[in-house]
Amino acid sequence: MKAVYPGSFDPITYGHIDIIKRSAEIFEKIIVLVTYNVRKNYSFSFNERTEMARDSLRDFRNVEIISHDGLLVDFLKKNSIKVVIRGLRVISDFEHELQMAHANKALYNNMETFFLMTDNEYSYISSSMVKEIVQFGGDVTSWVPEKVAIKLKELYKDN
Repeated sequence: MKAVYPGSFDPITYGHIDIIKRSAEIFEKIIVLVTYNVRKNYSFSFNERTEMARDSLRDFRNVEIISHDGLLVDFLKKNSIKVVIRGLRVISDFEHELQMAHANKALYNNMETFFLMTDNEYSYISSSMVKEIVQFGGDVTSWVPEKVAIKLKELYKDN
């Protein structure tokens, strides 16, 4: 069975990769769907986010990276996929994710959302936190893949 793990991945972190790795052990195929959210201001372009995800996940044999600018449920319907994976770090994540799961289910009744708790090692990591730390000269190499850390340093080198 295929499953989709959608996100902005701005940038991808080891927390995301933890969810992908564990999902890839459960499902036949995982599609990492790099999405565009009109409510977010991105640090990296759609293409950069997709390429960072692709580079970070190249060793996973059953993971495919696709970018999508549209409704998640439209992608699911078009590709006959019924499972969405969402990672949860803290209880406040669940409140938002539950709302989204109900909205998606209302738009596409045949889909289900699977929630996975992020490993404790990564439960405090967010893309926003990673970017903020880099902006102030901090080291995030234990939270993101090396090439992502390099891209972040390049992005914020003049700050």
